[in-house]
Amino acid sequence: MGTIHPVAGRLPPWPPGAHPLLHRWQTGRVDPIICSAKGCRAEAKWQLRWNNPKLHTPDRRKIWLACDTHRTTLSDFLTARGFLRDVIPVAADTLDT
Repeated sequence: MGTIHPVAGRLPPWPPGAHPLLHRWQTGRVDPIICSAKGCRAEAKWQLRWNNPKLHTPDRRKIWLACDTHRTTLSDFLTARGFLRDVIPVAADTLDT
């Protein structure tokens, strides 16, 4: 299981309990994987894998989850900053921790 590092004064882009592996670890059960867009509770269908080259090593990937509705807007946000590396369908066995 990966380590969660809080960033001073900032919350992650997903609602509490949204990350399926963290939720499984905390409760022993898996709930639907939900979109990372603020306020969205739709089931995620896409992994937006990204990194900030000023902060992360080239092989490091952070993941935002997106529903079909928010895939484009979240991708555009990351692309505008040069962070988006790839977009792949969600599969529980492909989520990194």
